[in-house]
Amino acid sequence: MKNLLLFFCIGLLSISYVAGQTTADAYRYSSEELTGTARYRSMSGAFGALGGDISAISINPAGSAVFLNSFATFTLDHRNSENSVNYFNGLTTNERSDFNFSQAGGVLVFQGNSNNPWRKFTIGINFTETNNFDDNFIASGTSNSSIDEYFLGYAEGVPLDLLETVDGESVTDLYTYLGENQGFGTQQAMLGYQGYIINPESTDLDNTSYNSSVEGGSFAQNYAMASTGMNGKLSFNFATQYQDFLYLGANLNTHFLNYNSSTLFTESNNNPGSTTTYVEFENNLNTTGDGFSFQLGAIAKVNQNVRLGASYESPTWYNIREEATQYLETDNTLEGTTVVNPNTINIYPDYTLKTPGKLTGSLALLFGGSGLISFDYSYKDYTNMEFRPVNDPDFGIQNQEINDTFQATSSYRVGGEYRIQGWSLRGGYRFEESPYRDRGNLGEVTGYSGGFGYNFGSVKLDLAYNKTEFSDARELYNVGLTNAANIDRDISNFVISLSFGL
Repeated sequence: MKNLLLFFCIGLLSISYVAGQTTADAYRYSSEELTGTARYRSMSGAFGALGGDISAISINPAGSAVFLNSFATFTLDHRNSENSVNYFNGLTTNERSDFNFSQAGGVLVFQGNSNNPWRKFTIGINFTETNNFDDNFIASGTSNSSIDEYFLGYAEGVPLDLLETVDGESVTDLYTYLGENQGFGTQQAMLGYQGYIINPESTDLDNTSYNSSVEGGSFAQNYAMASTGMNGKLSFNFATQYQDFLYLGANLNTHFLNYNSSTLFTESNNNPGSTTTYVEFENNLNTTGDGFSFQLGAIAKVNQNVRLGASYESPTWYNIREEATQYLETDNTLEGTTVVNPNTINIYPDYTLKTPGKLTGSLALLFGGSGLISFDYSYKDYTNMEFRPVNDPDFGIQNQEINDTFQATSSYRVGGEYRIQGWSLRGGYRFEESPYRDRGNLGEVTGYSGGFGYNFGSVKLDLAYNKTEFSDARELYNVGLTNAANIDRDISNFVISLSFGL
């Protein structure tokens, strides 16, 4: 019977097959934090028209040609994040800190013949951690909606025959069968049915309508999320200087990402008429990926005091792989405690994600050897995020949601440096618009930075502090129970870099 129903249900159920790929995932892998050397970060990354720092090539690849001599830099970063979470009437705070070896790179400078207009040629390589996924928070409060809506949302339209085990078939066998033949959505419906959270309207195996074992009222809910991982970029840089006024450069970038998340949701109620009074639902996701992008850039010396920069960063084309596990436990007044543990790893088909490209224009004012002020403006259109292949109807739905949810953004960075003998004092500010049309999903990002450095001659030591603040609304689930935890995020970094002139 299950095999016969497969042909009638595949059109509906294939939509659930890509449930692991959401617009939130697309944004996560398309966004970047302020990362790089201590000098770069102390000026909030406003280096598009400056160069002369290995992290400057992440904004404008022409920046390596500004170096007078070969140079190498290594960076250690201490990151501390604080989350203040508001979920209905519940307020919680969480904090996390860690150390990361976040940057390493160098540039080789080859001087040209004095009679050649191409004065200099540089080759560089730089690794940087572009995004840190280490995060955790707890959302706790009393809601008037239940997790039953999640399972009902996936169950509607699914024949009961697909949710029942047959003789000799375990829950693990059924969960595996559904994953291989029906997809993620039907697995969720099966969990809810086998966990006595949802009930069929009739016992007919062709039944496709369901009701809940949970009655309306109030629900004490707790949602704990923890994630680890990073997004990294390895850049191979080529740049040149033409005469004394023009620098040109290009980057070939390889990207890699690793994201691991675990969520544990619990809900209890004593509502009259409820037979299911407690639910514990755990989800674990492991994501890995690799990608490619390129960058082009130019810096022009208008005169000794003014520099202009322009750069283009292409989209990144990622190939992404995902694996997931689930666990469900419930208490039911009629059935007692029920554990639905498939003990199975869902391995999803690889998919491609295209992130948006970015355009940056820059201006720098130099005051001899005593200091400078620099400004960067960047434009990035998040509606250009795209799951591929685009002719896949499921990805078509996701891509339309991206167009409806996101928008183009502008970001602004300004930084300054003042030199006193061997010392350099620095500061910066940055502002990034929300990529969401509804800014309640994610607010604007503001950042402040400062630092100092000392030049020992062939060795330079730089220290920086930068602080980033923004708020976001994290939906617990993207189907059914879409309650959002409102999170105020405060991220601070202490950064130390050691540089060597070669």
